[in-house]
Amino acid sequence: MPLRIAFDLDGVLADMEAELVRQAEVLFGEPMTRKLQARAAEADQSGDDGPADQAATTPPASPADGAGAAGPPPLERLSMTGRQERRLWHHVETIENFWETLEELEPGLIGRLSVLATDRRWEIIFLTKRPETVGATAQVQTQHWLESRGFALPSVYVVQGSRGRIAAALALDIVIDDRPESCLDVVVDSSARAILVWRDDEKHLPAAARRLGIGVVKSVDECLDILTQLDTPGAAQPGVMDRVKRMFGLKEPTSA
Repeated sequence: MPLRIAFDLDGVLADMEAELVRQAEVLFGEPMTRKLQARAAEADQSGDDGPADQAATTPPASPADGAGAAGPPPLERLSMTGRQERRLWHHVETIENFWETLEELEPGLIGRLSVLATDRRWEIIFLTKRPETVGATAQVQTQHWLESRGFALPSVYVVQGSRGRIAAALALDIVIDDRPESCLDVVVDSSARAILVWRDDEKHLPAAARRLGIGVVKSVDECLDILTQLDTPGAAQPGVMDRVKRMFGLKEPTSA
């Protein structure tokens, strides 16, 4: 059977952060944006990686606790107050077809993914929590963005709930995301394998990631190399998920 693979978009394929920084400069002015970036850098150098560890070790909250509530993706490169962040997202929502303006994080990658999906008969699904903006719906904007970069007829789901429950409902084999908490959702709530795209320094990688059965790569290009090896025609097929596990040197996730 063909692999069913889900890709997160922002932080995995699309460079949302760079465009948000640019829009913050438009809204607040370049000097203020530099101050916010400097504040974020100082916090990073302080070694305070508690939230990342907590995200990788704490089970996801139930819907009753507000998990999956609608809202914009968090900002990573700017240390903003809640009020500044709300102002920025309100500004973004007024930009027509904002989601079509982003750049690829790894130029040419979406074209490569399209070719592999066709050759290997992979079933690809794109998942995102993007809020709506002026213009086409977030789903249609995202479809246009993917098509313009070489992926024909993309299946895009704008979702707010647990990635694990989505993976279970859609019978996915693999979910690729850049957020440890989303990968943990996949491990806890489905039988799919989670692959974390971690471009940051490995010293900030949550220690529990691999212990919980989450594969870790430095880039999506590396991830595609591994998936191609896993799905080589004629290779032994005792179970694709077992091969994913061995390729990443993973053990079965411990109970969360």
